[in-house]
Amino acid sequence: MKMKMKRCNACMIYTLKDLCPKCGGDLNVIYPPKYSIEDKYGKYRRKFKEELIDSQT
Repeated sequence: MKMKMKRCNACMIYTLKDLCPKCGGDLNVIYPPKYSIEDKYGKYRRKFKEELIDSQT
């Protein structure tokens, strides 16, 4: 049996249960995207990160 960590959309609590223990809200499975050498969205991610860093300074 595989157990995947889940996160509540409303209160951002991490759990292994099927419902959020705090609010009973929906949970999403959290996992990183698959690695690909041909990264289709890499330039957008880098641009967003650069804009985020610029806005914080």
